[in-house]
Amino acid sequence: MTYTLLAVALVLLAVTVLGKVRLHDWWIRACEFPRVQIVTLAVITAVAALLLGQGEKQIWILSLCAVVLVLQSYRILPWTRFWPLQVQNAEPGNEERCVTLMVANVLTTNRNSEGLIRQVRDQQPDVLLTLESDQWWGDQLDAAFGDWHTIIRIPMDNLYGMHLYSRLPLEEAEVKYLIQDDIPSIHGWLKLPSGDRIRLHALHPRPPAPSESEESLWRDAELLLVGQEVEKGGYPAIVAGDLNDVAWSRTTRLFCHISGMLDPRRGRGTFSTFHAERWYLRWPLDHVFITEHFTLKDIRRLKAFGSDHFPILVTLCYRPSRKDEHEVPEADSEEVQEASENIREGKEREQGDS
Repeated sequence: MTYTLLAVALVLLAVTVLGKVRLHDWWIRACEFPRVQIVTLAVITAVAALLLGQGEKQIWILSLCAVVLVLQSYRILPWTRFWPLQVQNAEPGNEERCVTLMVANVLTTNRNSEGLIRQVRDQQPDVLLTLESDQWWGDQLDAAFGDWHTIIRIPMDNLYGMHLYSRLPLEEAEVKYLIQDDIPSIHGWLKLPSGDRIRLHALHPRPPAPSESEESLWRDAELLLVGQEVEKGGYPAIVAGDLNDVAWSRTTRLFCHISGMLDPRRGRGTFSTFHAERWYLRWPLDHVFITEHFTLKDIRRLKAFGSDHFPILVTLCYRPSRKDEHEVPEADSEEVQEASENIREGKEREQGDS
């Protein structure tokens, strides 16, 4: 039993260290996802070692588990209530400058459209963004929300279809294929009832996984390219979608540093949206990032509806007068160079070359 616990502790440490390696290989980047699960296993392993009694191996097990707990907790704690808020709470009033977004990866093969439609009607979001939506899903959504002000349809059968329904005008809307010609994204200026315009970027980059991509390069390049645009523009912006990356990964941290964007989850909780059916394998994959111009009125994970993702609902208020209340992430020179190199390589290389 002692040898088994020692082996488990060594594996947990190895996975923890691998997550720090700056390579794009999918199996290395995957080590960043299950941080909460790794912490849980480390605690269980340490408790089991304590119950076995004294001994040199017990000290090794406890030491290894302690290192894992410190390294993993350092990354997880910002997404707990033990950490200061990164995005300040909204004050009452000025509802015409607020916007509610709902993001839902529907799972292409899922056919419980009514489960999602019912929640949209209950929550009344201003913007609904669906991912993995094919023509069938588009038909169901059109039947329910076909009278909304702005509709952008990108039905695809490759798991990267997107549909955007907005009660508000989405001006200068564009569908772009930023890095790969089969991965769309939506960009435009959302006009609030107050007349203010905010930039909206809707993304669903390809994940690093054996069945999708052997590397995270193309996902990283797409996120960082949008991050650069947000930083250079200096405008109020929202980046939303299934980013196929966890909130605490190196790529997401780099994206926030490059773009100067904030995560409403920080200081509030993980609001893990994947996997909806496997409680023991959950992490935050669906995101809404914002610039310093916004405060947060509400953030919620909604009910499962047959997809492997939960929907997430976020209500933001445009408050540029309060932007000084936020501490904006900044990139150092090394991070700027790393982001530029990732974008350049992502544009130059085809996925089949990996």
